[in-house]
Amino acid sequence: MNAVTHEDARSMLNKVPEVTLYFWIIKIMATTVGETAADFLNFNLHFGLTNTSVMMSVLLVVFLAMQLRARKYVPWMYWLVVVLISVVGTLITDNLVDNFGIALETTTIAFGLALLATFAVWYASERTLSIHTIFTMKRELFYWAAILFTFALGTAAGDLAAEGLNLGYFNSTLMFGALIGIVAFAYYGFKANAVLTFWIAYILTRPFGASFGDYLSQSVADGGLGLGTVITSAIFLSTIAILVIYLTITRRDAIDLPSVSSPSPIMASKLMRS
Repeated sequence: MNAVTHEDARSMLNKVPEVTLYFWIIKIMATTVGETAADFLNFNLHFGLTNTSVMMSVLLVVFLAMQLRARKYVPWMYWLVVVLISVVGTLITDNLVDNFGIALETTTIAFGLALLATFAVWYASERTLSIHTIFTMKRELFYWAAILFTFALGTAAGDLAAEGLNLGYFNSTLMFGALIGIVAFAYYGFKANAVLTFWIAYILTRPFGASFGDYLSQSVADGGLGLGTVITSAIFLSTIAILVIYLTITRRDAIDLPSVSSPSPIMASKLMRS
């Protein structure tokens, strides 16, 4: 691995937020918006699945390029990319199912294998999957690739549970919420591996958010509360915006290394191994 200076490590580490309660709240809301916003553009605005997919993919490429070029963590930019990836991940699954007729069972398995392959290559290359050591371009690309597959997988798994297995949106929300609770209990109660439990929880929050979003937005006849995609998307986007502004001001989720002129031998060794 190429030598990493202390300043490079500080800059790149700041591009990824600390995993706090705010992180999980915004992430779950972003997954919900990914589901409802995709439906809003596709059906309410009559863009159609193909046009919506092209438009949102272009936006994702533009803002992801900005995120990759940034030298520090910028809350609005980071979370905008997450929201866009959430929407695009939803659209990828919807295209495969609706336009190409691929079964939800197949897409769930395929995206699960793609995610495992991403993790395997990432670990083989970097010897870590920790989000606290994203201080090279290669690691950040692995990071965003993994996140894209978690969203696509979560959409497929959420739709499979709610619609394919006829559990309904409410029961699916409860099921995935319970699974997240089990992971949290394993981490806090039994000190389970932090990296493993983080990624499992990250994967599960996607189908949880997708099912919850459908439950809020879909009609009562279809098993939802009937709030609609407009109201649901507006509520969650507004909440995300408020939290991101708060984090921008307070920097409560910023990861900072000690501000020193040069790394100590111990710090340099740790950075090289991370």
